[in-house]
Amino acid sequence: MRRREFIKVIAGSAVAWPLAARAQQAERLPRVGVIMNTDGGDQRENHAIFVQALEKLGWIDGRNVRIETKWATGEATLIRKNIADMVAQAPDVIVSTGTAGMVPLLQATRTVPVVFLNVADPVGSGFVKTMARPGGNATGFVQYEYSLSGKWPELLKQIAPNVTRAAVLRDANIPSGIGQFAIIQAVAPSLGVEVSAINELNAGDIERDIADFAQSPNGGLIVTSSALSISNLELIVALAAKHKLPAVFYRRYFVDKGGLVSYGYDISQQYRGAADYVDRILKGAKPADLPVQAPTKYQLVINLKTAKAIGLTVSPSLLARADEVIE
Repeated sequence: MRRREFIKVIAGSAVAWPLAARAQQAERLPRVGVIMNTDGGDQRENHAIFVQALEKLGWIDGRNVRIETKWATGEATLIRKNIADMVAQAPDVIVSTGTAGMVPLLQATRTVPVVFLNVADPVGSGFVKTMARPGGNATGFVQYEYSLSGKWPELLKQIAPNVTRAAVLRDANIPSGIGQFAIIQAVAPSLGVEVSAINELNAGDIERDIADFAQSPNGGLIVTSSALSISNLELIVALAAKHKLPAVFYRRYFVDKGGLVSYGYDISQQYRGAADYVDRILKGAKPADLPVQAPTKYQLVINLKTAKAIGLTVSPSLLARADEVIE
């Protein structure tokens, strides 16, 4: 090889090597996959809380980590598709929101670390072995114990003493939908309340079933936890107002949007906790060794404006117990 040609080869390699090195460094960025079962309600806000919490822990998207997010609308087929696509990308850890996605996610992978949040009864559902020692590739944060569901018919009766019938909106296709309804059904007779289920399939079914239920007097609604409830949040709140039905919700976001009353956990706390667990996993921790955490605080929120609009007078004792009153 002539000297001039040799110099060209060396020079070309010197230029190409830094480019290749930078490309390899970019490829080596850890990847965090996020499966959002719905984009309704406050889910965009919650996603932002998660990203901000990661930033506080030193993980900046595009700089030293890549965050890939897939959104669904509460519909099971799209959730399964998103999970299949995400697992195929082989991220370092997957964050999964809600119960609906956990069964197909753990069917798709038993090796990729999973941090779940907003999930009910992960032990009973088979997602983990125990709360203290999950034992597999998944750990995370539970919404509450099923027993909390029994507080909702009690709260409905306290805020609307004339209620003798309650329609329970639930997703019967997920274990938590069945479990929550079972507890409500067990507690309601002692309160003099007859319960029936409205199985959330789509907006049209919800609208029709609530309208049918409202034809008879002394009715109220209990809205249980599901991705479908969040996807149809504004519709459900509007229907309760239209038919003047006292409604109890499992999350305060419904009350912020005009719902009557909620009793539940602080979901933003779970997104911050998920960021902490992702941080630990990216630094070498295993989900099997990270205990599943339950909420430590629950909030009672009452919307007085909505109460007045549907003709309810909230008792002073119930108002005194509220963590927040919206006027």
